[in-house]
Amino acid sequence: MIRVLVADDQALLRGTFRLLIDSEDDLTVVGEAADGQQAVRLARMESPDVVLMDIRMPEMDGITATKQIARDIRVLILTTFDLDEYVYAALRAGASGFLLKDAPPDDLLRAIRVVAAGETLLAPSVTTRLIAEFVRRPDQRVFHGLDTLTDREREVLTLIAHGLSNAELAAQLQLSPGTVKTHIGRLLAKLKARDRAQLVIAAYETGLVRPR
Repeated sequence: MIRVLVADDQALLRGTFRLLIDSEDDLTVVGEAADGQQAVRLARMESPDVVLMDIRMPEMDGITATKQIARDIRVLILTTFDLDEYVYAALRAGASGFLLKDAPPDDLLRAIRVVAAGETLLAPSVTTRLIAEFVRRPDQRVFHGLDTLTDREREVLTLIAHGLSNAELAAQLQLSPGTVKTHIGRLLAKLKARDRAQLVIAAYETGLVRPR
């Protein structure tokens, strides 16, 4: 059972998300938060697998809340994108995925499962513009270790940056799932990245992959 905390300042949206999530056999909502402070408090109390986090909330915004809990809990950011420039800061804060608020219900449920499984989810409609803007910002983190990567590790990193899942990586590179996980583990260690989201950042910030 994947345990989900819903954080949004709109009660109607929280209720809608709860009904949708609780309708699935493998998902359950363990709490609702109307602001960032409540989200942090409930996350520490309930230890959910995923926090569905809005960015704009009173008392404490979603970015600040993400910074406080992302080390231990996966955070899926809900964004309107065109309005939410804060989404870039959320990526740095440790968010594991982004989804547009108007995404179809099935996409939301899939996103929760993907993030809970430890993978990064960047909605296809968001990824290109998000990364293109992200890498132009002056406050970039410097990633070291690219010169230590093997050709295969560079190939894996490039495909991760293009949004491929572990299963898709295995199929395209004709590798076993276990070998793909080994490569990803080595990438995380060599680049001192916390998760796949930071591997995407590293791929773009080091120039290995460039925005179209």
